[in-house]
Amino acid sequence: MSYVLNTPADQQAMLKQIGVASVDELFRSIPDALRLKRPLAVPPALGEIELTQHLGDLSGRNQSAADAVCFLGGGSYDHFIPAVVDAVAGRSEYYTAYTPYQAEASQGSLQAFFEYQTLICQLTGLDVANASLYDGGSAVAESILMALSVSPKRHKVVVAGSVHPEYRHSLTTYAANLEVQIATLPTPQGFLDPDDLKAAVDDQTLAVVVQHPNFFGGLEEVEALGALAKAKGALFIVSFDPISLGLLKRPGQYGADIAVAEGQCLGNPMSYGGPYLGILACKEEFVRKMPGRLVGQTTDRNGKRCWVLTLQTREQHIRREKATSNICTNQGLMALKATVYLAALGPQGLKETAELCLRKAHYLADKLQAAGLPLRFQRPFFKEFAVKAAQPLHLLSQLLGKGYHAGLPLGRWYPELADCFTVAVTEKRTRAEMDGLATAAAAALRER
Repeated sequence: MSYVLNTPADQQAMLKQIGVASVDELFRSIPDALRLKRPLAVPPALGEIELTQHLGDLSGRNQSAADAVCFLGGGSYDHFIPAVVDAVAGRSEYYTAYTPYQAEASQGSLQAFFEYQTLICQLTGLDVANASLYDGGSAVAESILMALSVSPKRHKVVVAGSVHPEYRHSLTTYAANLEVQIATLPTPQGFLDPDDLKAAVDDQTLAVVVQHPNFFGGLEEVEALGALAKAKGALFIVSFDPISLGLLKRPGQYGADIAVAEGQCLGNPMSYGGPYLGILACKEEFVRKMPGRLVGQTTDRNGKRCWVLTLQTREQHIRREKATSNICTNQGLMALKATVYLAALGPQGLKETAELCLRKAHYLADKLQAAGLPLRFQRPFFKEFAVKAAQPLHLLSQLLGKGYHAGLPLGRWYPELADCFTVAVTEKRTRAEMDGLATAAAAALRER
């Protein structure tokens, strides 16, 4: 455990260097009424042994996906990660590599990013992908900034209420100081009704944003929604689940202009919420409006294949008013893991993984309904679904006590769904685990 010392002598040396006599003088610009006049309410210092024990006790209170059977979802999923992913990504030349400012000196990293872009294009059916963004939420928000660059005279964005609520929060934050009107369409039936979109979209609509599969796990009518957006000249933006594309149509096949995703499911652990990977792909005509970086392949003066940063549209590289984004890193390590994961599985492995998720999710849904937890929405779903339960927080607490992270309560984002929670099923879940959850749920409901 390392410490940075800050003794009174150190403080005096720093104060002298900056030309003030005391800390109070340093903070004189802060109004007196806003200053804390008492010591901070923190406990006394501990010795290193005691502190280590205390932190160990605190961390022991957590229950990870390794400590209880995990059916949590909502953008972070307990998928299997092949050993080859960490074996490659853990190599020192990759693990310590950051953003390649001097690109020509980072050929290995650039080649990995180029392979990543290629795989994302193959996965989405779109022409070009960047490398890369922070997470699924920033990818949605950045797609709208990109859309503004494509259609600067339009300012209305229509977003389905079934899009991940935290992605929508990110979008609202990004757009807070922009001339953007965000219209969120309710989805009381668990999906965006094309008739509702038809009534909301007009000639001033910049983009339509949907998630497929959506936050509740249900499938949206993406072809109809995309056609309605395009009929009014709006861009069609889809947030997708990368694993689902082992079975579902690719965004490029149903007309998405921009496709974004959370890439955590591609070889990255749940890791208490991050760092994660933001994926963005689009049609070639929009390439110069993309945020982040684009790695290209070329030949050097000796005719050997090499890689370069072909496009850098961030403010550190070009004039700020011309920049498309201030994204300052590219989650390179997470993108590398996604690259190794996709290459290791291949098309057939991805299809089999998606099929396992689909079949197991429907198996568990049937079991939970028989246990007394009916489905909230009667919609086709992929690997995640919402169930209805009285006092879901209490039920989930009971199930956690029996060894199951049983689901994600929806009331924190959707007050009208306070009696519901979502259940996610990945290829890792066994029949015994699913049967065990159903049995535990039935027993908990009988005890009430």
